[in-house]
Amino acid sequence: MATVFKKQRSEYVQEADNAFLDLWPHRYDYLYAPHPDPGTKPDWQTQSSHPLADRLILQGSYLYGVRFGSTTHYGLLDIDAGSPYHPRRDPLALARITAALEPLGLVEHLCITSSDSGGLHLYFPFDEALSSWRLAVALSALLENAGFKIFPGWLEVFPNPKPFTTDGSISLYNGHRLPLQQGSYLLNQDLTPVAATEQTFVHHWQRASARNVIDAVTLKQTIRQAKRKTYRVTGKAEKFINDLHADIEPGWSGSGQTNFILGRITLRSYIFGHVLYAAAPLTGEALIKDIVRIARALPGYTDFCGHQRDIEDRARDWAQCIESSHYFHYGNGHSTATSTTLTWNQRQQEKARDRIRAAALDLFRDNQWPEGITARFDVLCAAGISGSTLYRHQDLWHPLHLAVPQALRESWAGAAEPVENPPDPPTSTSGVVGASAGGASPTPSGSSLLVGDDCNPLSDRASGSLSASENGGAEGGGRNLGDHAADYLLSNEAFAPPPRQLILDIQQMLQETRENQAAQRQANGGDELRSQQNGVQADRIAQLYAWAGSDDPILKAEALQQLSRLGLDGS
Repeated sequence: MATVFKKQRSEYVQEADNAFLDLWPHRYDYLYAPHPDPGTKPDWQTQSSHPLADRLILQGSYLYGVRFGSTTHYGLLDIDAGSPYHPRRDPLALARITAALEPLGLVEHLCITSSDSGGLHLYFPFDEALSSWRLAVALSALLENAGFKIFPGWLEVFPNPKPFTTDGSISLYNGHRLPLQQGSYLLNQDLTPVAATEQTFVHHWQRASARNVIDAVTLKQTIRQAKRKTYRVTGKAEKFINDLHADIEPGWSGSGQTNFILGRITLRSYIFGHVLYAAAPLTGEALIKDIVRIARALPGYTDFCGHQRDIEDRARDWAQCIESSHYFHYGNGHSTATSTTLTWNQRQQEKARDRIRAAALDLFRDNQWPEGITARFDVLCAAGISGSTLYRHQDLWHPLHLAVPQALRESWAGAAEPVENPPDPPTSTSGVVGASAGGASPTPSGSSLLVGDDCNPLSDRASGSLSASENGGAEGGGRNLGDHAADYLLSNEAFAPPPRQLILDIQQMLQETRENQAAQRQANGGDELRSQQNGVQADRIAQLYAWAGSDDPILKAEALQQLSRLGLDGS
């Protein structure tokens, strides 16, 4: 007599007297695929509109696979043909795997070929219905404690620990193909295929099920151990992992999502891959292959991913992007970038500084380098440099932010020189890079380069500047500094301050200048205004000579230009 299974409003008829089909009671969200050509992989799809009927399986028009419900009577291990645990590569791996599960009470299994590829499926049946989630965690823990890496293509566990979701959406267990379909054969103890009917399979299943007795206490202890091992990360890292799971596992639900999903996959694989499943931190080609593998296995990839033809190129771009970013493998504590391998942010900063140096060089050569701060800001913007970039690298062009000794900076600040500030940087929705290598004030870090920005550099122009009439400095002017100054401008030397002895000499010069000013005021009967002007001029000349003696190329060029206007020799 037929048994009727019901769920919500759907129902199907189970065929009577078929013990093999009775082994797979969960038929919802089943998998199906047309029979593939030899040597090719099936194109699996999920059917959620109705459960899988016995008659469809018996008809055999497609390959079929099933998932797990809330409880299960068996566990399954999948070992691909290319796995390091396959008998062809490690003849003792299967014995070690089965021995690792014995503490749980699983002492006998069925071994079959999963398909024509030569992969293996190991079934561990038992009589008592167990929580699918608890079994998944326990199996994973025992295998990982024995040194096995649960990794797609190496060793997979069914049922799998279901991915975490934050929006309350339904998360399905991974599905596996049913045994004894195309390319699937029962293996004996020597791993030799034997002719087996469904009745033979059921006989072996029942014999193994009778021997596999799982102890509930041991199961709970294993789960507690698994949580400590699987989530051996900080609380913030655990939340980060779960957030990435929530973004990745639902897969594609529409067009235009590839960039975001690949970015999140890259983050998880690069930062936590070795924590979750990989034998070592993923880099290079291993990282690229992992990104591609995960993307292709996600729901909706075939229907909605618009980059299926160039998915490997897109994965390579993302891998290169994160390997040159500030992200690092969990547990390393620092970026993998070294002093000889700059991060993406550092490369952008150096490019920006090179553009400023080159623009200043051209202006010097053309006798168009102005003294005024706003005038310099305007001509550099006109040369194609954004206002925000100039604001972050003032040490390359702003006279008040150049590498000047503190004593001279204080003496100049008290002079009658007009002081200007560049306009505020324009607001950018793309974020800004970090502090400049030359010592400019640090700026807030922009949004993550892995959340869809495609790592595009800033390209904004200045949104405003002071007008020419507000500029306190002279327009244009200056003589050609020649190749000597050009070499300094093009160099990448560090902007080191003058030696300490030079600073002491300049301080002594300033003191003597002030004493001479006082004597002159007394001798001239107190012509205060004229004395102040002469004092400022003396301080200014002393400052210019200090600049000319420094190792800063732009500072030196600035001094040579201004000393030339005063008719003095800066050499």
